[in-house]
Amino acid sequence: MTSDRSSVFDASAFLANTSQQPGIYQMFDADGKILYVGKAKNLKSRLSSYFRKTGLSPKTVALVAKIASVEVTITASETEALILEQNLIKANRPPYNILLRDDKSYPYIFISSGEDFPRISFHRGARKKRGEYYGPYPNVSAVRDSLSFLQKTFKIRQCEDSVFNNRSRPCLQYQIKRCTAPCVDFISPDEYASDVRHTRMFLTGDNQALMQELANQMEAAAQQLNFERAGELRDQISAMRQIQTRQVVEEGNGDIDVVAAVMQASAICVHILFIRQGRILGSRSFFPQSSLAESESELLGQFLPQFYLASEGKDIPREVIVSHEIDDAELLMSALQNHIGRQIYVSSKVRGHRAQWLQMADTAAKQNLTAHINSKKSSQARFFALQEVLGLEELPQRLECFDISHSGGELTVASCVVFDLNGPLKSDYRRFNIEGITGGDDYAAMAQALERRYTRLQKGEGKLPDILLIDGGKGQLGKAIEVLNELGVTGVKMIGVAKGTTRKAGFETLFDADSGREIVLSGDSPALHLIQHIRDESHRFAITGHKQRRDKKRRTSTLEELPGIGATRRRELLRHFGGLKEIARASVNDLAKVNGISVRLAEDIYAFFHND
Repeated sequence: MTSDRSSVFDASAFLANTSQQPGIYQMFDADGKILYVGKAKNLKSRLSSYFRKTGLSPKTVALVAKIASVEVTITASETEALILEQNLIKANRPPYNILLRDDKSYPYIFISSGEDFPRISFHRGARKKRGEYYGPYPNVSAVRDSLSFLQKTFKIRQCEDSVFNNRSRPCLQYQIKRCTAPCVDFISPDEYASDVRHTRMFLTGDNQALMQELANQMEAAAQQLNFERAGELRDQISAMRQIQTRQVVEEGNGDIDVVAAVMQASAICVHILFIRQGRILGSRSFFPQSSLAESESELLGQFLPQFYLASEGKDIPREVIVSHEIDDAELLMSALQNHIGRQIYVSSKVRGHRAQWLQMADTAAKQNLTAHINSKKSSQARFFALQEVLGLEELPQRLECFDISHSGGELTVASCVVFDLNGPLKSDYRRFNIEGITGGDDYAAMAQALERRYTRLQKGEGKLPDILLIDGGKGQLGKAIEVLNELGVTGVKMIGVAKGTTRKAGFETLFDADSGREIVLSGDSPALHLIQHIRDESHRFAITGHKQRRDKKRRTSTLEELPGIGATRRRELLRHFGGLKEIARASVNDLAKVNGISVRLAEDIYAFFHND
């Protein structure tokens, strides 16, 4: 190791004595704090690039200005240098390197073995237990969701062995039909083993074979007049259909990570799709601290080694697909192979479903980066602009907006959405099914929703907003004022939001309940953008609630009412989807996959359930 420490760094003297061998270098400031760690195939050549007079990026110029000393370590190969570099980054966390804040191991689903009644559970950490591990999943919630689905569908026990071995009667999970109570021998080992096998088939992505097997068993049970068992199998098929429709892409096979990188100004997003056995298990976005990378290719070259090499217990797939070709792909593959003892492939030029996965990751990276940039900073700027427009003494902290949705006056639903300084506060959203009014009377609907909402708030069940936005003109605003006065609600500023004469976004008129003045904002006003956002969100939330209420009523229809559907086709539809609810949810393409159902007939069935 060579070293040079002085208050003024003499780059020329340092470079004159620098080796041309591979190795790593560490840059320090005048206080001895580490600034940056890098690797090089040729240390002298790489370090010389930092001290040239032109062609440096602003970030690199800022780094070089702080350098007081540089230390180098010679390694036997560039691969060894890469591994050492990542270890030093992890240990020292230099400010000019990409830093991943979360380098915990990813969670898995674990199925024990060597028991009559295996257990399925959440697992994170070293994989030393006897059994099978499925994953990795991108986060804990993805595992919890999968375990909840499997518990409802196949009823495999999730209790600890200490609890299982000491039960004398079934627990609550059996009562709510999420377990078959193997602890008290309510199910035979053979039947339980069948459920475990089906669970394994689902986790390995063998869904088509699994659904075909379940459909055959359901039909056999029905022929034997075992309708209770047929109903259970139907519910399993139904659950499988629903989870399958949530898989955007599900084809091919293999374990793959799809990595897309996007840079915008000084912001960075790396989005990863985790694909195991050909199924997308989930995804995750990373927003690393600023690095010296000047392109997405350089960014990936810095990100991937740290992501895979500097994290303990990281599951490394057999293939990594990247959005941009990286210069050190061969080096990375060599380092990964040394790290885990098997070949890893890194590729950027892909076709077919791999190209679709890469496009999904790239789109997600761009959207998430935009949201990341605009989220908190933009939202607060809009709140400040609204404060100025309304002449408020203090910055508003909480906004609420109401809207009404119905079809010809039927099944009216009111929505209430809430925003704070960070944007939509969805945990506080509320819907109200409006009853007992004349159909189409939006004033009465608004009055009922406001009364129900603010009666609860007056009782202490929540927080009053600083500003209440009413989607409507002076009439709706007047009704809101009347309701809140009757309830004795004070301290809430009320604003009516009316569409302009053209009814286009950007031409809204605001009505201030306190002063009675009309406010017209320019189309580029941040305050107007905030009001449009919350107004559109309340509109969306109301329409969604109304559609759900309408669809629930329509699903009371029976298959016998479907034109052109006889007993055989009804049987095929139920066999394929498992129940009426799933048929009603199916798309035209899904319906057309059923034996005996043409595209034209699928369109008729879809129209029947959706009133098209």
